[in-house]
Amino acid sequence: MTLPDIQTIMNAGPVIPVLVIDDAATARPLAEALVRGGIRTLEVTLRTPAALDAIREMKKVEGAIVGAGTVVNPTQFAQAMEAGAEFIVSPGLTQKLAEPIIDSRVPFLPGIANAGDIMRGLDLGLTHFKFFPAEASGGLKALKALAAPFYQARFCPTGGISLATAPEWLAFDPVLCVGGSWLATGSMEEVEEKARAAAQLKG
Repeated sequence: MTLPDIQTIMNAGPVIPVLVIDDAATARPLAEALVRGGIRTLEVTLRTPAALDAIREMKKVEGAIVGAGTVVNPTQFAQAMEAGAEFIVSPGLTQKLAEPIIDSRVPFLPGIANAGDIMRGLDLGLTHFKFFPAEASGGLKALKALAAPFYQARFCPTGGISLATAPEWLAFDPVLCVGGSWLATGSMEEVEEKARAAAQLKG
C-alpha cells in the first residue's frame, strides 16, 4: 500500500483531533464517532500505556486515517509503525528522530516553534510543520511573522485552539488544518456532533 503524503493527510479535514486514550477499549467507538461526524484524520498521542493498542483499534474503523503523536525518539517511531500508524507527529524536531522517519517515507509532521526549527526542517527536506504550542508561542500573530520568510512552509497549529478560534487560524493560507483536543470529550453522540461542527470549518 502506498502511503499518502503529509499534505494529503493535512488536507483530509480542517481539524486533526489530538487524542489521549487511557483505555484502548474506548478507542474504536471514539474513532467511529469522529469518522461519522466527518473527521477522518486521527492523531493518537503516545502519552499513555494504552496508546499503541488504541492505534490498532482505530485502524479497524473504515475511513479513518490513524497516526501517532507525541513521538519523541526512534524507538517510539518503530513502535508506532508496528502498531500500524499511517503518519507521525512529533512535538519538536531533532535530526535523530527525523532521519529514520524521512528515510522510511512515512508522512511526518514535526513540531516547530521558531525560525531555527523551520530552517532545520527545510535542511532535512521538510516543508510541513506543526506549530506547537500554538497559543503559548504567540498565537496567530507569531505564526504570520514566522511564515513570512518561509513561503514554502505549510502548518498545522496545535495547542490552545478551540472551535471558536479555529476559523481565524484556518483563514490564514499557509495553515492547512489545526490540531485540537476539544473534539474527544463527552458522550459518543457529543463527539460526533463536535466532529460534524469541526468538519464544516473550512471547505
